[in-house]
Amino acid sequence: MKTILNVIWLILCGFWMFLGYLLAGVLLCITIIGIPFGLAAFRIGVYALWPFGQTVVERRDAGAPSCIGNVLWLVLAGWWLALGHVVTGIALCLTIIGIPLGLANFKLIPVSLLPLGKEIVPSDQPFAAR
Repeated sequence: MKTILNVIWLILCGFWMFLGYLLAGVLLCITIIGIPFGLAAFRIGVYALWPFGQTVVERRDAGAPSCIGNVLWLVLAGWWLALGHVVTGIALCLTIIGIPLGLANFKLIPVSLLPLGKEIVPSDQPFAAR
């Protein structure tokens, strides 16, 4: 079932959201200081490309630098990407078939706002990262 949802997701909004994350990652990687943010954008972009069957868990070893980085991320790219998820989520929820896809878009909003200190793992192993 998750494969079918991932294929429908890819066609309707996953590819376009992936391109948004790819653009943000490339722009952030232009400077040396932005490379960690760009890598986070690429990681979330792959998650946005194929979200079903994966989940986000908090990393317990992430400290104060990830908190400061999340504030910078929120200002630089996070709210734009979260806005894209809100718009596509609302548009997908207008149809009955698109409701699970819209809810998946809303599931991506927290990680698009504050990605540092989080890890994306398969859904059947949510505690494997700890």
